Amino acid sequence: MKDSYPRIVADIGGTNARFGWLGSQHAAMQHVRTLECEQHAGVAQAVQAYLSRAGLPRPVAMAMGVATPVTSDLVKLTNRPSWSFSQTGLREQMELDHLLVLNDFTALALSIPDLPPHELHAIGGGRAVQGQAVALIGPGTGLGVSGLLPCGPSWLPVCGEGGHVTLSPTTPREAAVVQALQQRFGHASGERALSGNGLVWMYEALCALDGQAPEPLDAGEVCTRGLAGDALCAQTLTMFCALLGNLAGNLALTLGARSGVYIGGGIVPRMLDFFECSPFRERFEQKGRMGNYLAEVPTWVICSPVSPALAGAARALDQSLLQAGMANTRGMEC
Repeated sequence: MKDSYPRIVADIGGTNARFGWLGSQHAAMQHVRTLECEQHAGVAQAVQAYLSRAGLPRPVAMAMGVATPVTSDLVKLTNRPSWSFSQTGLREQMELDHLLVLNDFTALALSIPDLPPHELHAIGGGRAVQGQAVALIGPGTGLGVSGLLPCGPSWLPVCGEGGHVTLSPTTPREAAVVQALQQRFGHASGERALSGNGLVWMYEALCALDGQAPEPLDAGEVCTRGLAGDALCAQTLTMFCALLGNLAGNLALTLGARSGVYIGGGIVPRMLDFFECSPFRERFEQKGRMGNYLAEVPTWVICSPVSPALAGAARALDQSLLQAGMANTRGMEC
């Protein structure tokens, strides 16, 4: 893999594009930068802007996590559809020897085994059981879901779109909000509530239920006002945490995630004190006969200053190049 350097790694979301640089095989990641997606026409333009601003040469290889399913050569970001690109076209345009594109939460999941303890904030009790599955869920511009399954001495990441499963309410007021989201979008997925836009849509639904005209707030304003004590915004944040607990508990049961559930994304770390006192953990465990099972599953909020998905993308690229090398070796042997 020595000839596959230098490399770019990227974490491309609906709002921000984060980049890092790996100059050689054993070098630490350098030149970590965050660019606003709305300032650039597409992925290629953002990459070129990053290289230009950092004064970096053309890379040999690149791995990027993107906030969308990667199922074909054409990639279109779910929450920024104007950022669509052909993987083949991007590789040729940038003259790359290697390009790996994967889901951003798959990349984030791959970073979990190397996260330092001081970048994790425990919510509730529980104790991780070594060698069992890991779950990952994270509200940001969208709602990311992934996990890790034990596979011998290594891990197999879950590559799915669990953020779009149907939202499950518990209380009558939650049911009324979910019904409002169904009427508005046709399907009330987890992402329709548990995301930046979801905070706004839930706030507007709660205003309608209470016969109040909603103010034109964005997600940051809903969060700020809620933390400051505004009644409807605080209700929005509380419902957000409760519904996230519902979904995280479902995910933990589905994967058998006894090694723990990790909460990523950009929203929860910004309201950590509120989240710790919220209904999240109660709802996480509120699964009837499986309550005792989930009480033993730890939950952590990822509080990393730099996107861990960059390290996960780097690990995925290492694995991809190793597998390609092994395949080439087998071909030569034949």
